[in-house]
Amino acid sequence: MKKKIYFFAIFTVSVMLLSNCGFVKKATSEPINYVNPYIGNISHLLVPTFPTMHLPNSMMRVNPERGDFTSDFINGLPLITTSHRGSSAFNLSSFQGDVKKIRSVIKQSYDNEKITPYSYSLYLDEQHTTVNFGLSHQSAMYELNFEKEEAIYIILNSKNGALNWDGTSLYGYQLIENNTKVYLNMTFAEKPITVSVLKNNILSEGTNTAGKNASLVLKFLKDAKKINIQYGISFIDENQAKKNLERELTGKNVESLNKISRGIWNNALSKIEVSGGDLKDKSVFYTSFYRTYERPVCLSEDGRYYSAFDNKVHEDNGRPFYTDDWIWDSYRAHHPLRILVDPKKEEDILNSFIIMAEQMDHFWMPTFPEVTGDSRRMNSNHGVASVIDAYRKGLRNFDLEKAYVASKNAISEKTLSPWSGKPAGEIDAFYKEKGYFPALNNGEEETVPEVHAFESRQPVAVTLGTSYDEWCLAQIAQELGKDKEYNFYIQNSLNYQNLYNKETKFFHPKNNKGEFITPFDYTFSGGMGARKFYSENNGWVYRWDVQHNINDLINLMGGKETFINELNRTFSEPLGRSKYGFYAQLPDHTGNVGQFSMANEPSLHIPYLYNYAGQPWKTQKRIRTLLNQWFRDDLMGVPGDEDGGGMTSFVVFSQLGFYPVTPGLPMYNIGSPVFESATIKLDNGNIFTINTKNYAPKNKYIQSATLNGEVWNKPWFMHDDMKDGGVLELVMGNKANKNWGSNLIDAPPSMYFKK
Repeated sequence: MKKKIYFFAIFTVSVMLLSNCGFVKKATSEPINYVNPYIGNISHLLVPTFPTMHLPNSMMRVNPERGDFTSDFINGLPLITTSHRGSSAFNLSSFQGDVKKIRSVIKQSYDNEKITPYSYSLYLDEQHTTVNFGLSHQSAMYELNFEKEEAIYIILNSKNGALNWDGTSLYGYQLIENNTKVYLNMTFAEKPITVSVLKNNILSEGTNTAGKNASLVLKFLKDAKKINIQYGISFIDENQAKKNLERELTGKNVESLNKISRGIWNNALSKIEVSGGDLKDKSVFYTSFYRTYERPVCLSEDGRYYSAFDNKVHEDNGRPFYTDDWIWDSYRAHHPLRILVDPKKEEDILNSFIIMAEQMDHFWMPTFPEVTGDSRRMNSNHGVASVIDAYRKGLRNFDLEKAYVASKNAISEKTLSPWSGKPAGEIDAFYKEKGYFPALNNGEEETVPEVHAFESRQPVAVTLGTSYDEWCLAQIAQELGKDKEYNFYIQNSLNYQNLYNKETKFFHPKNNKGEFITPFDYTFSGGMGARKFYSENNGWVYRWDVQHNINDLINLMGGKETFINELNRTFSEPLGRSKYGFYAQLPDHTGNVGQFSMANEPSLHIPYLYNYAGQPWKTQKRIRTLLNQWFRDDLMGVPGDEDGGGMTSFVVFSQLGFYPVTPGLPMYNIGSPVFESATIKLDNGNIFTINTKNYAPKNKYIQSATLNGEVWNKPWFMHDDMKDGGVLELVMGNKANKNWGSNLIDAPPSMYFKK
C-alpha cells in the first residue's frame, strides 16, 4: 500500500511539473497568455478594473453586465461599453421558455466564464446555452448555441433610444450624454420568423420602437440551434455602423476573428519583453500593460469621426482622432509610457487634444475628454504636462504653439475650481494676485458661482497642481522663445510655497486673509474625500505633490535628513481611526501603508523621492515591497483607482525598474527591477535593455550599475540616454548598498535640466 501511494505521489508531481513547463513555454512565446483580465475586479471599496474585451485603443469595448465579479447572474449580453466605468449601450438577451417571462433584459445564471482581452465565452446553465464572442475595432459577433428543443428568442434593448428591423438587419441608436448617440447595425445569419415590440413586458406586433428600454424581440425556429449575430457600432450614424460591420467581419466567424485579434494583442504587448521572474510577476506585468491600452479610444471611422466637443462629424484628414482620456490620472505615467512604446500614437492623441480645444466654445485644453465631451472632472489642467513631456522627449508631430495657447487659456481664462468649466471668477482673480487658491473657513458656506454645486474648492490640490502646470507652461514658453512668459510662469511655479506651513511641514490651506485654517487635522480635515481642502487623498499625500521641484521641497522641510524622516513617517503613521471610520471618509485613500495610499495616482511618485535625498536604497526597498503587497495575480490584485491605465502604467514602469517622477523633465528615476532582463522595442527600431546580474527575486538592492557601458552612480538617467537604444545593467544583492547613488551631487535634478 505504501509503495502505491509513493508511486502515485511521484506521478502526480511529474504531471504537475510537465503541465507547468508546457504553460511556461507557451506563455513565453506569446505575452497575451499572461494577461488575466480578472486581476483587480474586486478591491476594498472601489471596483478598480472590469474584465474588459477590446483591441488596443479601439472604440469597441465590452465587459460583462453584472453587479460585480461575485454576482451569480449576468444581465443579458453586452454590446458596447461607452466608458471604462460605464454600463453597456444596448443589451442582448437570449431566451427559451414561457413567452410571458420575456423582459427587456433577462437576468440569467451562468457558469464556465472565460475572458481574454479579445474573446468571451460562458454557459447559461439554466437556459442551456453556450455563448461565444469575438470582436474587432468597431464591430463584434456572438455565436449562441442552444440545447433546448424550444423556440428561440433574441431580445435587443436600447436603454434610451430607438430600434428598427428592416427585414434583413436591425439598426438603431442609444442616446448617452451631451446629445451623443451610439449607433448599431446588427445582422443574423438565420432569419427570424417574427419580430415584435416589447413594451411594459408585453409583446405586440411591430418592427420599430423608441424611448426608455426600447426593445425588439426576434423569434427563431427551435431547430435553428445556433444563432450567429454580427454587429457594428458607430458614433456617426447607422449606415456607418453597417460599413464598419462589413469592413471588419465579412467572411469571418468567432474563431477566425479571435485569431486575428490575438495576433494584434501579441504585437502590442511584445513591444516590451521580460524574462526571469515567476509566472505571477509576468501575469501582473502583462495584465498591467494590457490595461494601458484601454484608453484613449480611436473614434475615426473610414476617415471621419464624431466629436462631442462640438456635436459634429468631421473629416480626420488621414489622422486618427482619440478621446476618453482621464488626464488627471494619465499624465503621470500613462502618457510617458506611450511615448516609449507608441510615440506616433501619442502624437495623434496630443493633436486630438488641440482639435478638441478648437472645437469647444473656448480654446481651452481639455482636462477629462470623454466620448461625450470634456467632463472637466477633478482639478488642475495637466494636459500641458503631457504636451511638454512629449516635446522634450523628441515628439514633434503636433502644433506646440497651439498647444501652448490652449493650455495657457485653460489655466488663465477657465476657472481653476474643480469639476467646473465656467470662466475664471473671483477666486481665480485671488489666485493670480496672491498666489494661492483661498480656502473657506470651517463652517463657512460657499457663495462663489464658479465652484461646482456638488464639489468643493480643493484649494491645496488646486494650488499645488496649478504650480506644476505653470512650470510646464514655462517650459513650453522656453521652447518657443517666449522669454517674458517663461519668467512669469516659472515664478508662478513656486506658488506652492505660499501654502507651506513651516511649523508643521505640511501644505496647509489658507483663507482669503492669509491665515492658516485652524483647528486642522492633516488626516481628516476636509470632509468627504478631504475635498474641502485636498482631493480624494489627505494632507499626508499632498505634502509631496511638488513633482517639478523636489529639491526645493527638501529645503522647505529643513534638509535631506528631515525630508527622509518625514517620508519614513508617511509610511508608518497610523490611520488615526478604525479602518471603517477612515475609509468611510476617505474611500479613495485605500491601499494604505501608514498614511501613504497606493490606491490613488497622486501617491505614485512618492516612493521614488528617497532618490532625491541620498537614500535610493529605500526607494528600491519600498518599490519592491509595494509591488508585492498590492499588485498581485488575483481578484484583489489592484488596490484602488486604476482608471484605465493611470495606475497600471506605474506598475509597468516600476517592474521594469524606472519611473518618470516629473513629466516634462525628460528624466527617469531608477527603482528596483522585478525581472532578470527587460527589453523595450523603441519605435525608431532601437532597443533599450535593463539587465540584472546576480538576479534573484530577493535581490532587490542595487550594488553597482553601468549605463551604456559607463559606470553609473546616479539613481536616475535622461531620456536621451535611452532613446537611441542602450543597456542599463544593474548588479543586485539582497542587502542594501547604502553608498550607491547616495552622493547628493548624483541626486536627480529638479526644475529643468540640460546636459
